[in-house]
Parts: sequence; structure tokens; C-alpha cells
Amino acid sequence: MTMEKTIKSLNMHVPTLAELTAEGKKPEVLFWVGCAGSFDERAKKISKSFVKILHKAGVSFAVLGTEESCTGDPAKRSGNEFLFQMQAMANIEVMNTYQVTRIVTTCPHCFNTLKNEYPSLGGKYQVMHHTTFINTLIKEERFTISGSEYKGKRITYHDPCYLGRANQVYQAPRDLIKKLDAELVEMKNCKSKGLCCGAGGAQMFKEPEKGNKDINIERTEQALETQPQIIAAGCPFCNTMMSDGIKNKEQEEHVRVQDIAELISKAEDL
Repeated sequence: MTMEKTIKSLNMHVPTLAELTAEGKKPEVLFWVGCAGSFDERAKKISKSFVKILHKAGVSFAVLGTEESCTGDPAKRSGNEFLFQMQAMANIEVMNTYQVTRIVTTCPHCFNTLKNEYPSLGGKYQVMHHTTFINTLIKEERFTISGSEYKGKRITYHDPCYLGRANQVYQAPRDLIKKLDAELVEMKNCKSKGLCCGAGGAQMFKEPEKGNKDINIERTEQALETQPQIIAAGCPFCNTMMSDGIKNKEQEEHVRVQDIAELISKAEDL
């Protein structure tokens, strides 16, 4: 099921850029859904939650729909620079044709690639992670968060590598968790000393090399040390790896792994 079909199941109208352009309109932001958010069953729930937030805040946005293709991040991380540049140039041509200026995405891999690696190829945009964007909406008084759903609950936050250490976005996700009136409990490795979930550098798509322990198991153990009720993430890949770790530790009934957009969507009963 594509993202377009996924969003249609929400009973919400999510226009494509092609559709708005034909009507002579321009959205304030392009929602870059990403491969995971479009095709992975778990990650599609994150996309839906973010769309609900955008609708609630009255944000004028659009998606590329079938005109969106992979940013090229997995190709670049696995060493295929030629394929990366082909994928990137195709996306840049599409976005520049539509005169895209602002992009928001729920995937730090897409965020990092669009923000830092597209400019040298001619794709210069203001790119935001969805936690930063939601924080902006709150500051502009376009959106509010009720904390009653999570009041007093212990939530630990896992810093995605491409959001945290690669782009120094540490505070926005934590600010949102605090607005939920939850108790934020930090892992021993957090912020600039955060530990990868095990999916970075195209590792998501291969089995790990032999070693003493898989990285996602090590990270899950660090999370469980904080005795959380919820592990909050800001990345679909991290969500998958941490969820697998929780299953490995047989803690599914006690600890949930959720994206911050999902937490907010549920708190607001969207």
C-alpha cells in the first residue's frame, strides 16, 4: 500500500503538489514521507499521526505522492555514490520544478540527506524534522498539547544518530515529551554521547557482522535500565530496531516503543 492509499484511509484530504499546482496554490511546507513512512506497516502509523497533527494545526501542506522517490541515503551509506546522485538529482528536479522551499520529514535519514547533501547538487531547501516543526507550531500558538494521557509516565528518549549527533537536534524532541507532563528519564548514553540503534549507515538492510552482541540489544538494555513505560523515538528505523530489542527481552507487555508524533496524536485524541 502506498502513502497515498494510507492517507486516504484516514478520511482526510492530503493533496499532492501536482494537485495544488494545478489549482494555482502553493503549500507552506512539503511533507517528505520517505520510503519507510510510505511502505513499512509500522512506520505508516507514524506518517498518519503526523498528518493528523498537521490537520489539527491547520497547516497547508502537500506530499509528492508517486513523484517522491528514495532520497538515496541507503545507496550513499553503502558506498554507491553513483546511484545516490542519480536518485538525488531526480528528486531535486521534481522539487525545483515545483519551487519547493520548505520540507518537513519524520525520518532523520531523509532529513540529514535533504538538508546536508542535496545543496551541493542544486537542491537548497529549509529542511525540518517533525519534532522541530511541531515545536514551532506550538510557539506560534497554532497547536497545543494536553499532557493528561501521559501525566507521570516514565518515558526515555532515544536520540537518532542523524538527528542528534549529525545535526545537533537534541532539545526539540525532549521539549515535546515534557509538554506531555511525562517524566523524562535519560539513558546513560544520550545526546552527544548517544548510541546508535543499529540501523544507521545502511545497516538496516543487512545482517550484522559477528560480534558479542547486536547493537540494538545493547541499546535496548540501556533503555530498560531507566525502567521506562515508553521508549520514545523520532525515527522509523530506530523504532523498528528498538521494538525488535523489546521483543528480544520479552518486554512487549510492559514497554511500548512509539514515535513522538504518535504520543502527541494520542494525547490529543486525534
